[in-house]
Amino acid sequence: MLAVLIPSKRARQQVLLWMCLGLNGCAGLSANAANMGQPAASTLVGPPAVTAAPSILPRARDSVKFLVIGDSGTGGRQQFEVAARITEARKTFPFTRALMLGDNLYGRNNAAAYRNKFERPYAALLEGGVKFYASLGNHDDPAQRFYAPFNMDTHRYYSHSEGDVRFFALDSTYMSPEQRRWVEDELSQSNHKWKIAYMHHPMYSSGERHGPTPPLRAALEPLFAKHGVDVVFAGHEHFYERIHPQGGITYVIQGGAANLRRGNIRRNSAITAKGFDTDRSFTLVEIVGDQMYLETISRLGAIVDSVVINRREVASASSSE
Repeated sequence: MLAVLIPSKRARQQVLLWMCLGLNGCAGLSANAANMGQPAASTLVGPPAVTAAPSILPRARDSVKFLVIGDSGTGGRQQFEVAARITEARKTFPFTRALMLGDNLYGRNNAAAYRNKFERPYAALLEGGVKFYASLGNHDDPAQRFYAPFNMDTHRYYSHSEGDVRFFALDSTYMSPEQRRWVEDELSQSNHKWKIAYMHHPMYSSGERHGPTPPLRAALEPLFAKHGVDVVFAGHEHFYERIHPQGGITYVIQGGAANLRRGNIRRNSAITAKGFDTDRSFTLVEIVGDQMYLETISRLGAIVDSVVINRREVASASSSE
């Protein structure tokens, strides 16, 4: 019987209460929001957007569009700033689905935490009809699966779909034999063109603090390879990293939606296709036919990574010709 247990860690500190003084003291919030403790305004106030590269997102009418965030639940200023930037991006990229890669709530998981670390930062998105689909991280109380806005339907691991895309949300903190059997059954029974898995702990990583999770890789990679998983998203590392395809599968770390571990990506890593560890960020994804368009944007609005990923089946067929 295979069981991969990744011990949980206590949150190292309580979430700091913060407020801003003066007219320009709170980047990302309006003066009213800063003084009254209200959600960030939809228009970002503070550092201007930086546009170092044009967007590659097709913004097609009938495409599958979604947001990816990880390690987001601090309730701090940077989370609000990233959330405001996401709200701005949604004006031209109307996604209706968001994947959460764990550590959704740091510290206590009480009613105030759900309100201050999720509902307030993402109020504009929730009001706009965006549905969040959470996975559990090592800082998360498993009871989060009963919180309706996380759309886990009481399950620690589950799947959901849109169009030709099937998403598999996994509990990487405890990869039990039962969960592994469920993963294999779900993957084998799915006839969706795209299969996307997401979880908290990364199977591959160039992070100096945590790094990869070999037991998780041993448990899941053979199943992902056998049953046609195209892309795997993970958090845990407080930065962004896209890994060179491993066995045809693209692995992406997005753990920088609120926390940041500055300068933590090993600069000599052979597996890093693109890394960003100097600021917070979020990732937008659009799937059109057999192509996935992935774009990662910093807290200040700079596009720090963009790539087109071909579906594995199509990519394999092209390489064999």
